[in-house]
Parts: sequence; structure tokens; C-alpha cells
Amino acid sequence: MKSILIIGLGRFGRHLCRKFMSLKNEVMIVDRDEAAVTALADEATSAQIADCTDENALRALGVKNFDLCFVCIGSDFASSLLITSMLKDMGAARVVAKASQDIHAKLLLRNGADAVTYPEKQLAKWAAIRYTANHIFSYMEPCRAATIGSPGTSICWRWPPARTQRSCCAGFDALWMNSGLF
Repeated sequence: MKSILIIGLGRFGRHLCRKFMSLKNEVMIVDRDEAAVTALADEATSAQIADCTDENALRALGVKNFDLCFVCIGSDFASSLLITSMLKDMGAARVVAKASQDIHAKLLLRNGADAVTYPEKQLAKWAAIRYTANHIFSYMEPCRAATIGSPGTSICWRWPPARTQRSCCAGFDALWMNSGLF
């Protein structure tokens, strides 16, 4: 279980809250819009009405106590950048920010975001691939290892791991190194 702070309760922030709660995480939601907070308050672990561009309001949330901080503000470019920067300055462990444009993503990363999510772009890419081929039922871009298949059956492929990198598949590297396949 992780403790997660979600700032901004637009469509993305609301869906993120619900999914994290369904995965049994502790979620605090924050927005300056009282109606947005009230509508979702019963579904979250805790809820606050606050303007997170105010440094004192953000500090009062105790950002150091969260495993993940999500900045789900895509429409107010300046506020998103400011909040992301302040979270990192206050010692947030990991900050993931939502981008609405490529330049927004670039600036969020420069301002301290550990990762950037671009929901519309990522979903469009997934949907284009998914609906181009008749036999693809799900799509995941592989990094070092990936599994595809239906429940109960799967195919796993693996690129030879770089000896200096940590694996994303615990225990798999030992099997791979001893397989004699490379």
C-alpha cells in the first residue's frame, strides 16, 4: 500500500483517485474547487480544499509523508509548473505531473517532475495500435521485458540484460544469464 497525494480533480485526477483507492492505497485529494472535493471526498482516504499554488497551503499537506505526489493540472500551465517545483523543493519523494502539450511535458521535467504523464497522447497511441490490427486485444510497449497473452497463457520475451543495469524482472536475470542463449 502506498500513500498518494493527488492535486487537481479534473477528469484525470478523479479517475486516478478511484483507481488508486480500488488498489487499496491511501489517497489524499486536494483541489481549490470545493464542489470537486466534496463530490469525491467519500471515495478518498482524506480530502482538502486548498489552493496548492500557495506555498503555506502546500506545506500544510505534509508532502514528505507521501510516496507519490500527482499534479493533475493540465489546463493551467503556470500553476502546474509552480506546484511541481514546490513539491520537489519541499522534499516530495516522487512527483508525477500531467502534461497537456509536448512543451508542457518538457518544462515539467526540467522543473523537477520525476515523470510526466500525457493521458490524451498516451491513450491515442494505444488506441491507434489496438484498433489497427484485428488480433491485438491489448498493447504494452516493451522496455527490457514484456509479457503478452490471454489469462492463463502468456509469452515472455527478454532482451539480454546489460550487466551494469538493474533488472525490472526480479529473479529472471539469473535464469537468463545461465541459459546460454547469448
